[in-house]
Amino acid sequence: QVQLVESGGGLVQAGGSLILSCGASGRTVTNYVLGWFRQAPGKEREFVAGISWSGGSTEYADSVKGRFTISRDNAKNTVYLQMNTLKPEDTAVYHCAADWGFRVAITARSYDYWGQGTQVTVSS
Repeated sequence: QVQLVESGGGLVQAGGSLILSCGASGRTVTNYVLGWFRQAPGKEREFVAGISWSGGSTEYADSVKGRFTISRDNAKNTVYLQMNTLKPEDTAVYHCAADWGFRVAITARSYDYWGQGTQVTVSS
């Protein structure tokens, strides 16, 4: 079993930045694809970004390309999401997830483990 715990969410003004972290415990996630998803009220959970086990391959949703950066530190069993130039439409609960897979998947059903999420609120 893998337990994932997100941190770093909060309230920020439009144009600001936040860094989300997700620490894993229970077992190493070195060989897992790690991803970030978000869910706004009344909307389905959507893919934000994903990173391969080596960090050599990343995927981003079109809505965050050029603004968000995903990275990982396998020594710390942690994945990060640097969010810049935040917009009110980025407001959501952000979840990290782990996938015992080879390629970065963009569908939620591909991921095996999920964190509880951290709230990000961007004010206009």
